[in-house]
Amino acid sequence: MLSASSSALGLRRALVLDRSAPEAAPSLFLREVPAKQPAAGQVVVALRAAALNRRDVWIRLGKYAGIRLPAILGSDGAGVVTAIGSGVSDALLGREVIINPSLDWGSSEQHGGESFSVLGMPSEGTFADEICIAAQQIVDKPRHLSWTEAAALPLAGLTAYRALVVRGRLRPGETVLVPGIGSGVSTMALILAKHLGARVIVTSGSDEKCQKALSMGADFAVNHRAADWDQRVQKWCGRSLPNLVVDGAGGETWAKCIGLLATAGRMVSYGATAGVATLDLRRLFWRHIDVLGSTMGSERDFSEMVALFCAGSLRPLVDQVMPLAHAASAFDRMEHGQHMGKIVLAIHDTV
Repeated sequence: MLSASSSALGLRRALVLDRSAPEAAPSLFLREVPAKQPAAGQVVVALRAAALNRRDVWIRLGKYAGIRLPAILGSDGAGVVTAIGSGVSDALLGREVIINPSLDWGSSEQHGGESFSVLGMPSEGTFADEICIAAQQIVDKPRHLSWTEAAALPLAGLTAYRALVVRGRLRPGETVLVPGIGSGVSTMALILAKHLGARVIVTSGSDEKCQKALSMGADFAVNHRAADWDQRVQKWCGRSLPNLVVDGAGGETWAKCIGLLATAGRMVSYGATAGVATLDLRRLFWRHIDVLGSTMGSERDFSEMVALFCAGSLRPLVDQVMPLAHAASAFDRMEHGQHMGKIVLAIHDTV
């Protein structure tokens, strides 16, 4: 917490990245920064919790395009509106909200525009006591979610929803393959796909994560370190092969996932954490496979995703909660793939 003298001076805490790898060891420190003042159309949100994404890890490692330092990272956050700028309704004061990290998506629902960016680079992110953000970027926190769960929802929920529903055109009764279960997006894809009436198959390099996924409702799980993992999936499916693959890894398993798709199936790719994928193109055209790219989503996508959570009892999967001051440990846990679900940073003790 801030000292009384710091608070009196109008200072707040923020986790500041001064230097990223690989040139040198990353420099990530909790520092005092000036309190935020909202401009016209903006609000100040006193954050209660924030959550890590793989994007934050890539930036810390110097493996992300357009890095600008120093930076306050963080795309996910939940908190209370404490100040408003001109033109913003007084009704927002005191509102419990989550933040949409998809900035300036643009006018097309088909894709993000030229000004599209993700909260937390180059804009200041959520790893701080407070954030100044456009009022249109906040929505009411689903009431049944804790602060920790609410902070885990935005980026992973939006990415998974668009990949499954908007790009993937998922229909009830279809079979979805989610490779590399464990990340925030992949676990969210499992949660949403089951909620929407799909049969879900997952893979992981960890037997423990496979078992966790089964306990969450996955219908089948297989360790993709086994050379014949795709044959095991095919045997389990029989003639009802996956209609949709939602993949954020790429790499060596990507082509096998394509090979598992039913005729006229869809592959949605939202990331490449395992590297570049190669493919025999004959697998695409002979079986009429659609390959679709997907990244984040529009304001409409975000609203529809949040509505699913507000309407029922869905909850994001939280892996661990760590204090903001221990963020380096949280980064290390994600970098080494030890997490299952979202790693959340507690900004205050109230989460």
